[in-house]
Amino acid sequence: MKKYYCTKCKWVYDPQKGDPNSGIPPGTPFENLPEDWVCPKCGANKSKFKEVEE
Repeated sequence: MKKYYCTKCKWVYDPQKGDPNSGIPPGTPFENLPEDWVCPKCGANKSKFKEVEE
């Protein structure tokens, strides 16, 4: 599963960790996050995220 980073604050969404504070369980791909999900660090919406190039 691919990681995505917030272009606003550089926080990284790791699907293996999920986002427990927002009720997103580990193993949730970025594509499956709810449309109203926002960056837990700065509040940016999903459109501000880009795929991490590894």
